[in-house]
Amino acid sequence: MRALICGISGQDGAYLAQLLLEKGYDVVGSSRDAQICNFNNLVRLGIRQKVQLESIALNDFRSVLQVVHRTKPDEIYNLAGQSSVALSFEQPVETLESIMSATINLMEVIRFLGRPIRFYNAGSGECFGDTLGNAADEETPFRPRSPYAVAKAAAFWQVANYREAYGLFACTGILFNHESPLRPERFVTRKIIAAACRIAAGSGERLRLGNTTIQRDWGWAPEYVDAMWRMLQQESAADFVIATGKSHSLADFAEISFRYFGLDWQEYTDIDASIFRPTDIAYGSGDARKALRMSGWSAKTDMSGVIEKMIAEELKSYR
Repeated sequence: MRALICGISGQDGAYLAQLLLEKGYDVVGSSRDAQICNFNNLVRLGIRQKVQLESIALNDFRSVLQVVHRTKPDEIYNLAGQSSVALSFEQPVETLESIMSATINLMEVIRFLGRPIRFYNAGSGECFGDTLGNAADEETPFRPRSPYAVAKAAAFWQVANYREAYGLFACTGILFNHESPLRPERFVTRKIIAAACRIAAGSGERLRLGNTTIQRDWGWAPEYVDAMWRMLQQESAADFVIATGKSHSLADFAEISFRYFGLDWQEYTDIDASIFRPTDIAYGSGDARKALRMSGWSAKTDMSGVIEKMIAEELKSYR
């Protein structure tokens, strides 16, 4: 089996590449310019030399066609595109184009080539918006509240349309928040972990956070890429919600992170209204029972476990 991972340099792309290599796949990864990208996450996982890397411009149909035709993948995983909710408010056009263009071009190429390529699209639990204390499942309506979520919702419906209109094996994983040490610090979870470690080491800094009352369903990224692979092994294509089913506040995340070092997070944190989002989701949680029923997947690591794993890895980097 050969897989093409678009967005292999990111958190999910790197962990997915590692998983597929362990399963005996030939893995091809794409980046806009593979000659200059450092692929640090692949290096950290020790798999940089085991992956074939290709340059591809996902907003250019011809570029996508050339790479897919040349590499002949059995599976394509679309994990590319602007991935920060906060940044999407500052770059709404780039966010929409990077997510929508890639999705359409990849599916158009699969349709044009006429090969039985299975296609996975990275969706997001952000599409549901505020679920008002309820866990969202595959039947819950979308009410996106950010440019990022709007783009992901549009891509979801494009995938559903190609599946129904052209018979493509195309599906979307509606993944809720999933974290790891490979997250950059612009993501709030890694920002909190890194700051707690530095403060515990005596840095004397202050942690700046926005709205800490928001509640999210946080899982462990290496488990979530396994769900992606399982989705493409089904007899027929279907969309799945992937989540732990448990939601916690950002304040809880910070409290547990600092408590690891015997510290009170509130003594080292400033709430900065300037970094609140224009619109935000008060509560987000996912119901992944369909994934368990159809593929046997379920989350094994809860939020506390995610924090412990991230702190352990962060401390390794200090040593």
